[in-house]
Amino acid sequence: MAVNDEARVRVRDALLLECAGRLAEAEAAYEALLARWPDLPDSWYNLGVLQRKARRFDAALASYQQALDRGVTQPEEVHLNRGVIFSDHLRQDDAAERELRAALALNPTYIPALFNFANLQEDLGKRDEALAAYERLLALDPRNYEALARHASLKTVAAPDDPLISKLRQAIAHASATPADKASLGFALGKTLDACGAHDQAFDAYVTANRQSRESAAPRGVFYDRGRHAQFVDELIATFTVDRFKFAAPASVACPIFICGMYRSGSTLTEQVLAGHPRVQAGGEIDFLPTCVQTALAPFPSAMTRVSRQQLEQLAANYRDMLAKLFPHAEHVTDKRPDNFLYIGLIKTLFPNARIIHTKRDPLDNCLSVFFLHLDHGMGYALDLMDIAHYYRQYRRLMAHWKSLYGADILDFDYDDFVREPRPAVEGLLAFCGIEWDENCMNFQNVSNAVKTASVWQVREALYQRSSGRWRNYERHLAPLREYLRDPGLASKIS
Repeated sequence: MAVNDEARVRVRDALLLECAGRLAEAEAAYEALLARWPDLPDSWYNLGVLQRKARRFDAALASYQQALDRGVTQPEEVHLNRGVIFSDHLRQDDAAERELRAALALNPTYIPALFNFANLQEDLGKRDEALAAYERLLALDPRNYEALARHASLKTVAAPDDPLISKLRQAIAHASATPADKASLGFALGKTLDACGAHDQAFDAYVTANRQSRESAAPRGVFYDRGRHAQFVDELIATFTVDRFKFAAPASVACPIFICGMYRSGSTLTEQVLAGHPRVQAGGEIDFLPTCVQTALAPFPSAMTRVSRQQLEQLAANYRDMLAKLFPHAEHVTDKRPDNFLYIGLIKTLFPNARIIHTKRDPLDNCLSVFFLHLDHGMGYALDLMDIAHYYRQYRRLMAHWKSLYGADILDFDYDDFVREPRPAVEGLLAFCGIEWDENCMNFQNVSNAVKTASVWQVREALYQRSSGRWRNYERHLAPLREYLRDPGLASKIS
């Protein structure tokens, strides 16, 4: 058999392994293939894809670079993939932008690169650049409804008769719009109607958008099982007690600062305030803990009764190593994943000295804001107001348990109090974190980091109070929600 024929057989075998879902074996097959026949750019690309799936990002970048160096077909796609790794996983936004610009230099009409470039400009708070990129994309592809929705969300709308609102309605009604398209457009429509005071129309738009979002998912992909979630909270409370899972973290290692609570409770704003301090680096929504409970600690939380001290110490070390790699010069790093409130027991097991900032706001405002946001389908509760209310009550119950165990290490940071009197709130926040006062924390809107959440534009502005009491604009729609949430504990939020 000739060398070229043997190489083709090896390529085929690697592809078959990949198609069969045997990814580790496929990766090993590509590595063996390329060690012998390195001048196969498409195989370097395929290896990079597998390494990215395995979260071996440095290896993936190196393989993608080999593909580029050896003349891979469609190099713009390789630059796009490198850009996504730099932006989403390595937090190197300058490098991400360089890769996306390289992709567009090779192919100015490459829609995926244009979309990602526009999205990156949003993350960086560059509104004009983002708008220009979306407009360029829409000129090439007028029926790119996700881009239209993003573009509309960046525009200022003064009245319900604004042509942009008509354009969104027409796009939603177009025969080519899928349920996923209609969901994105519908959330954008709701946002524009809310901004110009057409609250009844806005609420109707959000109801329809949430319904379309549910329809766009796989069957039962967004189903929220209230009983199952309540049982999960029961298991967390029963598993994490005062007598379990204590071991001493190395005293010389600084603990990260965890910020958590309900989505839309002010966690991004809180992180930006801290990131104004020269000793603090904003880590954003780090997925380490949710990944652990789905892998190394599955099934969670029952696996916690069997896990060894050595395993826990290794997980803690892995977390610290990950932070050191992503933020090598940071003294303090914030981990601002809101749903980490589910894992406070795990956090305190891994890092007994961890400080946890619990963000909260008015329950009605919080639930309504979740309903108005186009969240990932994995958060099925977000598509129905009463499901959100149920989730909120379970969250309240769990937080009461965590406070009974770790109350001294949990700070309630109240969004509504903060926007009313920011300075004393920030003073208390910094004192809790053991960080001296710095006036830059009062100018959080000037922090130049990327913000990869729906609050990207709110935290680019000076403080405002219009989001406090926002639920009153929708009062006539919220009677069932208000009744469900009405109990002594919620009258003044979570105390």
